[in-house]
Amino acid sequence: MAKIVMYCTEICPYCVRAEHLLQRKGIKDIEKIRIDLQPEMRDLMIEKTGRRTVPQIFINGQHVGGYDDMAALDRAGKLDTMLANNL
Repeated sequence: MAKIVMYCTEICPYCVRAEHLLQRKGIKDIEKIRIDLQPEMRDLMIEKTGRRTVPQIFINGQHVGGYDDMAALDRAGKLDTMLANNL
């Protein structure tokens, strides 16, 4: 299975939606980086993505964006392929 890393906060409806979408796709292991608990990680997230909002999702090291971006990949039929690739 793909390696998923998600920058998130505890109270974030888009983070919850992203997690649920991934779970529906069979992903059980999501590495969550809680920027509300580790504020220094917010700066790293911004540096890596150029974005300030959560979630920020990486699949196998590739930044796919936030929930809306990942949902768009799913609608386009591209998310399953990304999740199936192991690196």
